[in-house]
Amino acid sequence: MYVNILQTVKNKYETNAEQNNNTKLYLNLIFFLKNVEMLYNGEVIFGVNFVYITHIPFFGHFFRFLSPNNFHNCRSLANFSTKCTRVTLIPGDGIGPEISSSVQTIFKVAEVPIEWEVVDVTPVKGRDGTWKIPSKCIESIRQTKIGLKGPLATPVGKGHRSLNLAVRKWEQHWSNKLSAHSSCKICFSREFNLFANVRPCKSIEGFTTLYDKVDIVTIRENTEGEYSGIEHEVLTSVEFSCVITVNIIDGVVQSIKLITKEASYRIAKFAFEFARKNNRKTVTAVHKANIMRMSDGLFLRTCREVGEQYDGIKFHEAYLDTVCLNLVQDPTQFDVLVMPNLYGDIVSDLCAGLIGGLGVTPSGNIGNEAAIFESVHGTAPDIAGHDKANPTALLLSSVMMLRHMNMHDKASLIERSCLDTIREGKVLTADLGGTAKCSEFTEEICAKIRNA
Repeated sequence: MYVNILQTVKNKYETNAEQNNNTKLYLNLIFFLKNVEMLYNGEVIFGVNFVYITHIPFFGHFFRFLSPNNFHNCRSLANFSTKCTRVTLIPGDGIGPEISSSVQTIFKVAEVPIEWEVVDVTPVKGRDGTWKIPSKCIESIRQTKIGLKGPLATPVGKGHRSLNLAVRKWEQHWSNKLSAHSSCKICFSREFNLFANVRPCKSIEGFTTLYDKVDIVTIRENTEGEYSGIEHEVLTSVEFSCVITVNIIDGVVQSIKLITKEASYRIAKFAFEFARKNNRKTVTAVHKANIMRMSDGLFLRTCREVGEQYDGIKFHEAYLDTVCLNLVQDPTQFDVLVMPNLYGDIVSDLCAGLIGGLGVTPSGNIGNEAAIFESVHGTAPDIAGHDKANPTALLLSSVMMLRHMNMHDKASLIERSCLDTIREGKVLTADLGGTAKCSEFTEEICAKIRNA
């Protein structure tokens, strides 16, 4: 039904535009139709089992495509066996290959039963001019359902879209085959569904910062909000008659913030379940419902609803600006923070700064049936290839991955060896206050594993 609706709209307005022989009008209508097709074909998907095509101001309509859904359905990952398990490894750009090699070396010494499947995500330009993640990489994640990712270069304002975002948003609309539309455009799998970004920020003994005793976990909704990907120039003066006039307002664009009950419920449920399983006492919902009354209001009401289901966990709510203020005054007052996408992007980096930066902060993107763990720092091209990189963030992310795979003993062994190396302060990379090379830091961790 949805395909028929879109096709009818497309045929009608393409025909009218051609009849008017108005090049500018035609191009603007094609621009609109391209956005509709992008939305329908899954480049912007906002939940597990439904698609929203939101308000297009210059058309004056709501396209709302919903399918029946169960807000309470949050499936867990398939159990991983203790046998050798394949894991997708995306080394990344810049220092990525060096720190990935460090993790591989440490895992080998620790005898972690993992077989790495190394894939490249260098963007491939399709015949339609869009940049895509190589199908081999997607197929690998489809098979392994678990991945470790190094840093990826992000374009600023031009070129291909952020591959970091694209990799995280692999939950987007999977058809289990390549679509013939738009040069075999790949529609990403709902089964990946990486809806939760989890960022533990805990003070590291031996690495002195302005703050100590920090122990915060930020849980960020990963699929919608301001990062839904709905942006367009503003068009006005549309008339639905034989003559259609479309004018672009120069210098004005719109970016739509999308908040849904489903995604809000899902991330709130995840946050409270995380708190329960990890003996956390408090979950705080971060919002701006005083200003964004409808969008953040829906998020906040949903968090309250979920909080009522957990008697043993305290629920707090706080404005985003107040949280930022209190974090730099006394971060120890916070435990688990749950928030929409943009807020989580900002607050999680702020929390990382409290413990020493992104170079020591792990991160994981977790979904219904897959997860990707990653270092969230940059590619550091200035030191790439010079054996100066610090692998701590990626290594601690791999520790998160092992715990996610129920390999708790191996995770604890590697984590303890890494943190002991930092605590002793004898063999540290430059950003940690030492002079050691990446390979020397890696070998020190390996030595502790051998002697454990």
